[in-house]
Amino acid sequence: MSEGKLDYNIKLDENIQYLKGVGPKKVELLNKLGIYTIKDLLEYYPRNYEDRTKLSNIIEFIDGEYYLFVATISDSIHIQRIRKNLTIYSTFVYDDTGECKMTWFNQKYINTKLHKGDKYLFYGKAIKNYGVVSMESPQIYNLNDIDKIQGIYPIYPLTSGITQNYLFKLETLAYMNKPLLPEFLNDKFRKKYGLCELNYAMQNVHFPKTFNAVNDARKRLIFDELFLLQLALMSVKNISLQEKKVKKFTNVNIDEFLDLLPFKLTNAQNKVIDEIKKDMLSDKVMNRLLQGDVGSGKTIVAAVAMYIAVKNGYQATMMAPTTILANQHFEELNKYFSLLGINVEIITSSTTKKNKRIICEKLENNEIDIIIGTHSLIEEDIHFNNLGLVITDEQHRFGVKQRLKLSNKGNNVETLVMTATPIPRTLAIMLYGDLDLSIIDEMPPGRKIVKTYAVDDSYEQRIVKFIKRNIDEGRQVYVVCPLVEENEELNLKSVEKIYDKYKNEYFREYNVGIIHGKMKNKEKDEIMQAFKENKINILISTTVIEVGISVSNATLMVIENADRFGLAALHQLRGRVGRGDYQSFCILKSNNKSIKSRERLKIMEKSNNGFDVAQKDLELRGPGDFFGIRQSGLPEFKLTNLLTDIKVLQNAQVAAKELLEEDKYLEKEENNKLKKELYDKYGDKLSNIGA
Repeated sequence: MSEGKLDYNIKLDENIQYLKGVGPKKVELLNKLGIYTIKDLLEYYPRNYEDRTKLSNIIEFIDGEYYLFVATISDSIHIQRIRKNLTIYSTFVYDDTGECKMTWFNQKYINTKLHKGDKYLFYGKAIKNYGVVSMESPQIYNLNDIDKIQGIYPIYPLTSGITQNYLFKLETLAYMNKPLLPEFLNDKFRKKYGLCELNYAMQNVHFPKTFNAVNDARKRLIFDELFLLQLALMSVKNISLQEKKVKKFTNVNIDEFLDLLPFKLTNAQNKVIDEIKKDMLSDKVMNRLLQGDVGSGKTIVAAVAMYIAVKNGYQATMMAPTTILANQHFEELNKYFSLLGINVEIITSSTTKKNKRIICEKLENNEIDIIIGTHSLIEEDIHFNNLGLVITDEQHRFGVKQRLKLSNKGNNVETLVMTATPIPRTLAIMLYGDLDLSIIDEMPPGRKIVKTYAVDDSYEQRIVKFIKRNIDEGRQVYVVCPLVEENEELNLKSVEKIYDKYKNEYFREYNVGIIHGKMKNKEKDEIMQAFKENKINILISTTVIEVGISVSNATLMVIENADRFGLAALHQLRGRVGRGDYQSFCILKSNNKSIKSRERLKIMEKSNNGFDVAQKDLELRGPGDFFGIRQSGLPEFKLTNLLTDIKVLQNAQVAAKELLEEDKYLEKEENNKLKKELYDKYGDKLSNIGA
């Protein structure tokens, strides 16, 4: 990296537009990458590195590896026009050890840049086929650039219009003035956990001289990401644990409720109920996450918690992500609670103004014991008389702030959050570190496993016959597509195209319905209700049915382009069938021939256990887009990979725990800078922490 001086003193919060070479168009493109300030630029880390530290000879080339080498052009450029938009430029180069064929596609400049007999510096990926060595689209440099090029070269994630060279120049320009990031970990702490200084880490993640320096830099920066998050989550948890309850719960005999159930609870359900009871009877506020596969019986466990709250004189509420799901919970709970004289009500976007006003008055007057609802529950005009328990279902559909907004409608409210999305334990720690974890890892006896088959389009007519057979036996069918509109680039079948084919070609004699995310909520609810009432035989859908109504009569699910879904999403979708007494089936259609894709779908064929599927999904895809993490509250890590960095995560958790044991509110002088960094990053979640 070349040294130099800027014309001004660079500040971390300075807008990127004031950096030389950044015009209005580039600003827009950089903003797309999340780069708005100099600090954002410094924290835009390479995703990988190219090793250009040594020059190689052609004889050393191994297929698939990258090399930096000097070679002479042995022939004039050969130009081959294949078709309108494809011209191939090729030539041969040689050194003292061998010859290599070089090929470029649609690169006009090659014809004038390279000259027979001249030497150049090349960098590219070697291809060896039957003894012939070649490279496609290698980078070309003049020999006098060797000092600039040789070294460890950072590779950044890009967007259209931003090149590697441009980003590297910007990083270099920013570093010419050596902007200092405030070091927030003291020397003693860094020494204890083997961490380098922050500015050393920042410089060596962008401009390393050795791979040891890269490793040291990444270790520090990854530790920071995980440590600050763990510190934030543990601090929030500490507050809830330290806070004594205003309200007290006494032990309640739940047999009166359990005797109404037409089934016995599983051992796993009983274990989780004991954990919840212990929380509610303690003098600390409950903050618990309940994980359980689709159909494992989470709702009944939640009902027991509600029963305990109501019998202690408190109100309870449950928030669901959709009107359909809220109605389903209301019907299920009211069926039992109405027999016990417990008043249950529901508020959703479909509730009329008049009914909502009546319900709100009753709620405030303590005439309603339990209220079920959607996001409507967090509206300003909803007031409780004595709220004691808040339950959120399918927690990842809500933000943390929405959860807290509902809890804040009472004092020291007990909180239970539920999810049917099976999350590997590591990821659960990251997502819900402020919550204690309960898992229902056992299915009710007698529930039939959904038989799953991965097939390609050659099975189309057999699938059509199978669908007809299911409908003729009185059953119903879901057909799920990944997109609403045709995407030519990915060549996926759209929901409208499938609907048209099914309605007008394959199944003209049956009732075919369609539902997707672009419809209004009221329209979606009406279609799902019609499906529940068996007025629709086949429902063509996008993933909006992933969290939907329970239709026990639906026994077959066909998923188009199944390779486009994550395994966790496929498992969630599969959970829509197999909810009744009939044998159910899930057919995964995919024409993707890649080994990885086939391997993923085979996992679905072999396993019906959501936690196994989720773990495999995490291993195969990584956590980046795991069931839509970006909407779940997990911060988007810039460097951390939860699979490869599990050891750093464990160290960060230990460090955060030890630090808070020594200095619960980070009040010691040595932790002042750390506290500021924590507030800058997670201040909105730490509003209750002292000072």
